[in-house]
Amino acid sequence: MPNQLNNALTLFFSLLVEAIPFLLLGVTFSSILLLFVNEQRLVAAMPRNPLLGALAGSLVGFLFPVCECGNVPVARRLLMQQAPASVAVGFLLAAPTINPIVIWATWTAFRDQPEIVVLRVLFSLIIATLIGWVFSVQKDLRPLLQPSLTRLMPEPQPQLAMAGGVSSPLLRSGTYLMQGSGQIVSLEATATYGLPLPNPVKKPWSAKLRLLLENIIQEFRELGAILVLGSAIAAFVQVAIPREVVLSLGQGPVTSIVAMMVLAWVVSICSTVDSFFALSFASTFTSGSLLAFLVFGPMIDLKNISLLLTVFKPRAILYLFGLAAQLTFVLTLLINLYLG
Repeated sequence: MPNQLNNALTLFFSLLVEAIPFLLLGVTFSSILLLFVNEQRLVAAMPRNPLLGALAGSLVGFLFPVCECGNVPVARRLLMQQAPASVAVGFLLAAPTINPIVIWATWTAFRDQPEIVVLRVLFSLIIATLIGWVFSVQKDLRPLLQPSLTRLMPEPQPQLAMAGGVSSPLLRSGTYLMQGSGQIVSLEATATYGLPLPNPVKKPWSAKLRLLLENIIQEFRELGAILVLGSAIAAFVQVAIPREVVLSLGQGPVTSIVAMMVLAWVVSICSTVDSFFALSFASTFTSGSLLAFLVFGPMIDLKNISLLLTVFKPRAILYLFGLAAQLTFVLTLLINLYLG
C-alpha cells in the first residue's frame, strides 16, 4: 500500500508538472485572442460551409502549438467569440496533435516508422473534421454548454437588413472580458487614465498587458483547479490497473486497439510526449493499436474531461467521447487488418 501511494503521488505530480506549462500556454493564447486579435476578421475568415469550417478549425491548431491541456481555453474563447460550432470543435479535437511541436516529437520517437507519423496526423485531421461537421448540425451550441460559459457569451443578435445598420457586437474586436464574479464587462465601456477607449486593439500597450495578465490569472485559476482534480483521478486509476493486464492484450487486432485506447484514456499523457510512451509498446502491440493510443488520447482522456467540463455539459462530452472512440477504432482496425 505505501508503494502504491508513492507511485500515485509520483504520477500525480508528473501529470501536473507536464500539464501546467501547456495549460499556461493555452490560457495565454486565449488571452491574446481576446486582446490582440481582431475578432471580426477572425470570425469572418472562417468558412461558412460546415465541413470546410471544421477542416479550417482543425488546421488552425497548427498555428497554436498547445496540447490537450491548453486547447480548452482557446476553444472556449472561440466559442465566446461566436465562432461556428464546427470551427471550435474541430480546433478542440485536432489542436493537440495538428501542431508542429507534437509532429516533431512523434517524428523523433518513430523516425524508423514514418507511417505512424503520417497516419497520426491524417487520422486526427479526419476525425476532428468529421466530428466538427456533426456538431455543426446544432446551430446554437448553448444547450450543450455549461451555464457559467453561456453567461459570458453575448446574446446573439440578428444582423440588420439595412446597409447603414450597426453591425452585430459579436463581431467587434475583443468586445467582452471575463470577470471572476461570472459576469461580463464590455471593454468598450472601460477607460484607462480617464479616457474612453472604444477599441481594445487601440489601447496603450501598458493597458493591454495589464488586461492580458488579469485574464491569464483568471482563466489559469479556474482551469488549474479542475486540472488538479483530473490529474488526481488519472493517477489513482493508473495505479489501480496492473500493467501486465494491458500487455496480455497486445497482439489481437481488436483487443490491442481497445486496450491502447483505454490506456490512452487512463494515463492522460500530454500529446507532446505521448509518442515516447507509445514507443515503449512498439515491440508488443500492433501498429493500429499504437495509432489508436496516439490519436484517441489527445482528444479524450481523464485529465482532459475535467477541463472539458468547464465548457460542455456531460451530454456533449459523451457525444464527443463516443464519436471519437468509434472513428478511432474503425480507422485503426483497418490498419491492423490490411497493413498490420
